[in-house]
Amino acid sequence: MEELHNLFKPMLTPKQMLHKGIFGGTYFNQLVDYRIFPRDWFENLDESYYLSKKYLVKINLFKIKSGQSQDEWEAKGWIHKDDPRGWFEWYCKYYNGRRHEDDIRQIKRWLAFCGPKGRFRNSIYNKIYKSGLGIENSKDISPRIQQSLLHWSYIVNNEHYELWKLERQK
Repeated sequence: MEELHNLFKPMLTPKQMLHKGIFGGTYFNQLVDYRIFPRDWFENLDESYYLSKKYLVKINLFKIKSGQSQDEWEAKGWIHKDDPRGWFEWYCKYYNGRRHEDDIRQIKRWLAFCGPKGRFRNSIYNKIYKSGLGIENSKDISPRIQQSLLHWSYIVNNEHYELWKLERQK
């Protein structure tokens, strides 16, 4: 169990994620009161970034709709009763020190999505590689995947891209 916790290395804090623009600004519009989290996460942040009733594409860093609905999350069994809004809610609480029976499942989900062998992390690096543009010019490559990665506290970066290329050569 401790080994999995050691592998869990999100790149951004919940505050940084909110300020970059995630979930079209709708994350805290239902089921979870944002006021249970530190006040400073929301300082100097327009409410549309976290309390919007309508999904606002312009809020998202990559200016694209990304992700599935609450109903889809529930249908796929991704929701634990203690975190009705899913992974990001779990991560916010984990970041603030809570340890929970759902930690292992959520960390495994994160690893499968954007960990070193994560499906979407490897997918975006493959697309960048095939484009020939390099990391510095990759913002327009698969913005939906990049926005989804941001929802999981991951941003494409040169260090991980170079490691990915080394692994690819093996």
